[in-house]
Amino acid sequence: MSLTQPLASDHQLARLLQIGIVLEEVIEARAAKHAAATTVDDDAELRALLEEASAESADHRRRLEALVEDLDADTVPFEEIQTLVEAQYEADEDFDGVLYDQLCNEETAYKFYDDLIDAVEASETDFGIDREQLLDVLATIRAEEAEGVEDVTELMEARQ
Repeated sequence: MSLTQPLASDHQLARLLQIGIVLEEVIEARAAKHAAATTVDDDAELRALLEEASAESADHRRRLEALVEDLDADTVPFEEIQTLVEAQYEADEDFDGVLYDQLCNEETAYKFYDDLIDAVEASETDFGIDREQLLDVLATIRAEEAEGVEDVTELMEARQ
């Protein structure tokens, strides 16, 4: 399954939405872990950015889960993803490492949603959910990811 081709079924759409859910779960877990592990005590701005990113990803995950639920497909529980992230991902407490990681997460998510929107728009399939609602949710999430990229970039530039 590729995002370079139009979607042909609810099953393909559900699988791609589930990829988005996993992406959001990883971002949520990483941002929360960075926020909790950061040793930069006097950097409230960094901690607030990470906490906001974690909360935003949780919201994105819930929105995507609602779309998948409308398609009658199952999702991977957040607790399973969080456990995998904690077991395989060690938060880098270095300020630049945290920001670069967060920037990569935000950019990856933005690109994924941009490509998914293109694939949905190119598709002539009648999905089991309203196309406009689907595109509205995806466009909103993509815009929030773009704002996240800008926020991280601004913080990085302010620190140079």
